[in-house]
Amino acid sequence: MTTSSSEQGVSLGMPQLPPPAYPDDVRARLETDAREVVARYPDSRSALLPLLHLVQAEEGHVTRTGMQFCADVLDLTTAEVTAVATFYSMYRRRPSGDYQVGVCTNTLCAVLGGDAIFSALQEHLGVGNGETTDDGKITLEHIECNAACDFAPVVMVNWEFFDNQTVASARSLVDDLRQGRDVEPTRGAPLCTFKETARILAGFPDERPGAVEASGSAGPASLVGLRLARGETAPARVVHPRDGGPHDQPQQGVHDPSPAEHLSSHDAPQETSDSDPAHPAGPTTEEGE
Repeated sequence: MTTSSSEQGVSLGMPQLPPPAYPDDVRARLETDAREVVARYPDSRSALLPLLHLVQAEEGHVTRTGMQFCADVLDLTTAEVTAVATFYSMYRRRPSGDYQVGVCTNTLCAVLGGDAIFSALQEHLGVGNGETTDDGKITLEHIECNAACDFAPVVMVNWEFFDNQTVASARSLVDDLRQGRDVEPTRGAPLCTFKETARILAGFPDERPGAVEASGSAGPASLVGLRLARGETAPARVVHPRDGGPHDQPQQGVHDPSPAEHLSSHDAPQETSDSDPAHPAGPTTEEGE
């Protein structure tokens, strides 16, 4: 296997050349935005995450030039900036598409069709995981759980939800994106490009009409846990008393529901012996002896 001169330089520990500088007008604009970001934090180091989104909005990925800019603004080393930029998967380290199409392949989405969707899109687009189509429109990747299991399988585009997907609907989705057709997420704000998304994540206002008011809620089913966390009352869990003992009588004022009111079969306890396997016909060896 041959090794390029640049790879040889890295393997021998030779220093990299400094990254190219931003053009003066671009750097001046980024410095203005950066000052606004840094002013939000009592410790300037806390501004690193949004500043990485800011430079990602410039070129669609975090370049060495962008990391050097962040280091200069925050008085950090490039090693400190690189450590953060390489840790979080939301920061791209190489050119990527206008639309980041992520297919959830965690357990529930996978078994309900996520694996099939991801495989079909790889074949349909002619790219592998983390790769971008030749037209620069789509970067395909498998992603971790995005807390929408009740709408599995889920596809996300620039982190907007497309719920209850199928192989056919996912193919249609990426075709529409590549052709520039209007595409509406299942819920949440309307789509924008990855660069525009990065600027919003940097903390700058989303000025698109109706985008802020759009709700990303997944509906009542996904809000149950949130309500419980806020101290709201959980639905009553009713258990039928067993028959036949003085402690098994319903207490005064306690509702004795009908079987139809049980939330699940687990709410109706059975005698322990009811769950034992049936005895085989005839005596056991010990009994026969």
